[in-house]
Amino acid sequence: MSNNKPGFLQIWNMSVGFLGIQFGWSLQMSNMSPIYEYLHAKPEEIPLLFLAAPLTGLIVQPIVGYISDRTWHPVYGRRRPYFMIGALLSTVCLLFMPNVTELWMAAGLLWILDSSINISMEPFRAFVADQLPEESRTKGFAMQSFMIGIGASVASALPWILRHGFGITGGTSSSGIPNTVVYSFYCGAFAFLAAVSYTVFTTRETPPADAEAFQNKNRASRGILDGLREILSNISTMPSTMRQLALVQFFTWPGLFLMWFYYSPAVARNIFGATSEQDPLYLTGIEHAGLTLSFYNIVTFLFAFLLPPLAEKIGRKMTHMICLSAGAAGLISVAFISDPNMLFVSMTGVGIAWASILSMPYVMLSGSIPQEKMGVYMGIFNFFIVLPEIIASLCFGWIMSDLLDNDRLTAVMIGGVLMFLAGLLTLRVKEAGSSTNS
Repeated sequence: MSNNKPGFLQIWNMSVGFLGIQFGWSLQMSNMSPIYEYLHAKPEEIPLLFLAAPLTGLIVQPIVGYISDRTWHPVYGRRRPYFMIGALLSTVCLLFMPNVTELWMAAGLLWILDSSINISMEPFRAFVADQLPEESRTKGFAMQSFMIGIGASVASALPWILRHGFGITGGTSSSGIPNTVVYSFYCGAFAFLAAVSYTVFTTRETPPADAEAFQNKNRASRGILDGLREILSNISTMPSTMRQLALVQFFTWPGLFLMWFYYSPAVARNIFGATSEQDPLYLTGIEHAGLTLSFYNIVTFLFAFLLPPLAEKIGRKMTHMICLSAGAAGLISVAFISDPNMLFVSMTGVGIAWASILSMPYVMLSGSIPQEKMGVYMGIFNFFIVLPEIIASLCFGWIMSDLLDNDRLTAVMIGGVLMFLAGLLTLRVKEAGSSTNS
């Protein structure tokens, strides 16, 4: 970790890659449910088809974190090789995704895409903690929120931008996916690779303080089984702050998952009144939903500037609680909206929550875990994002078909209730080494 106070340009350069990563996530969040429906998936099948993201995150992130903790190259550094490998694989997947012709092809390619994105994403969290002193990490993670907000706002709105800004109004792929969606994935592939490459080539990583001890420790490692045992050992000895934050994450992320599963089709069907995927109102509704998702990400990158001073004034956990409550209110309100333009108001609350979700838990976590295990613990922390998504993917299809009568808006509202509960649980968090929790 650097002992010098980082400048704005340093923090900017090390965060730009997250803009590209968010293109990958946001394109699938906004468009995979419609793509699945174009390929004739039923509403109750959608959660299971999204199982790729949590399972690959559960497996890939702690392993990549463990390996990157033990990586050092005098030219390529520790985390940057993984940024680049993941970016190259993700770019290929994004180019192929809108050209799939069968449901199984889309689901299989999503597994590869999510694995690739996770290879790039996990080291970025540890990268900030590696490079910045603790007093600068709020700014570092807030800058990541800013970049994520920009990337997500553009990516979510790409189909609308291409249709209304560039006049792409007709044509589909062989499976009926509109060309606006197809070209959006192509743009996302370029943005992903370009942004990650920028960070890789404009940043340098701090070498281990004791290079000889670092090499000796790595030589003592006995391969992947030894690594898996160490990962399991680290899970059982998590710091108390991490355990408390894990519970917050466990209830936060289902709210987001249910929005990503059902929000876009719900807007098209329940608010715009589309009766099928072939109804012209369906595409209009999907594009409007993408525009509102873009808007919440605009709110995210603007609100990211307010997070550091707000956290300094009222504390990190109080800041996070308030932001999660705003997101909960936004999601719950969607179920009561008939005017599509009011969705922008709902998404304002979601954008505020998203800015905090992307930064505050990681700032609170980074002060409680050993510096030499930053990567593996950041990967383990991801368990408490992906485990609730696995549960939702496996169970929510039955809830949709048997209890909710496939009411997509009710599913989104349930997500809001869970997010509000997460906000209350934030008040239980006790940050390590901080009496002010700021």
